Amino acid sequence: MGSKSLYRSRLFRGGAASAGVLGALAGAEALRRVGAAVAWPAHGDDLRDEDFALLERDPVRWVLTEDDVILSARVIGSENPDATVVFVHGFCNTMGSFHFQRRDLAGQWGPRVRMVFFDQRGHGDSGIPAGDSCTVAQLGRDLVRVIEECAPTGPVVLVGHSMGGMAILAAAAQFPELFESRVLGTALLSTAAAEVARAGAAQLLSSPAIDGFRMAVHTSPALVQAGRVSARRLITPVLHVSSFHGEVSPTLSRFTTSMIDRTPVETIVKFLKALELHDESASLPALAPRPALVVGGGRDLIIPFRNSRKLAQCLPDADLIRVTDAAHMVHLQYPDLVNLALERLLARVGVLDGEVSYG
Repeated sequence: MGSKSLYRSRLFRGGAASAGVLGALAGAEALRRVGAAVAWPAHGDDLRDEDFALLERDPVRWVLTEDDVILSARVIGSENPDATVVFVHGFCNTMGSFHFQRRDLAGQWGPRVRMVFFDQRGHGDSGIPAGDSCTVAQLGRDLVRVIEECAPTGPVVLVGHSMGGMAILAAAAQFPELFESRVLGTALLSTAAAEVARAGAAQLLSSPAIDGFRMAVHTSPALVQAGRVSARRLITPVLHVSSFHGEVSPTLSRFTTSMIDRTPVETIVKFLKALELHDESASLPALAPRPALVVGGGRDLIIPFRNSRKLAQCLPDADLIRVTDAAHMVHLQYPDLVNLALERLLARVGVLDGEVSYG
């Protein structure tokens, strides 16, 4: 890092490593599929009774985008908070991927902080978009529409996981005045500013079969129907096996793989090209003046930790956290660590009183 450190780095070990689990990508048999579930090594299930439908019971708001796609959003908290935290989920996920943040932080933060969650276009309960609108730039514009409708005034903190982090960067590129006037800080979890197509398992998402299916999406509905199963068999196993590392609650595993499997295959294929072309590096100066949090998993095959390190190097006031045993879904497998880091971010931007210690 040289004599002048560009970022503060913290390292968390998220639990005991379990050798060979993610080696399934190379043919190991430590992971087996049962329907929509992935059976990860587990000696128990402490989440057997977890209510993963919690967000579904929160008040819903419908946000209409500039191209008439309806986005499903949930708003928790006061109409006049000190700040609003907006959570933006990743590729093939839904707002439900922030279940533990919704469960734990709403009570900890209280009425001073409003929380906004939403399903990105083509995901969850939101509308299915046209293929040419499935771009990272459009996701940035969607995020701004959600802010306009669900948090029209007051300070904002943005939290993005994977493709959600890319949406935040895209919004910063297109709306720098919003970031200058209202955004207090950002949290970027398991994400990258660029070079996604050359990172880790993302390389496996580019193949002649996927390219052919992508063309069929635009040209022949009949071929789309015929190729749907083949395309899903190529794509979703990569996303399944890259979600976690080590021992995982079977209930959490089923919840996560079900969320991935419910994503329409057309949505998956439409966004693959956008992710390959994604480069929002030019937007980083808009984030640089504010405190930031960058979190990456040491076992993440989709967005390797080196991408997180590059992000932090461009954000002078960033906390960089490496969760050594985490894969891509770091906020689901190690929510206590992520929640603690988010609390520290809110303390640093002045929303919460005092510093939060990492212990």
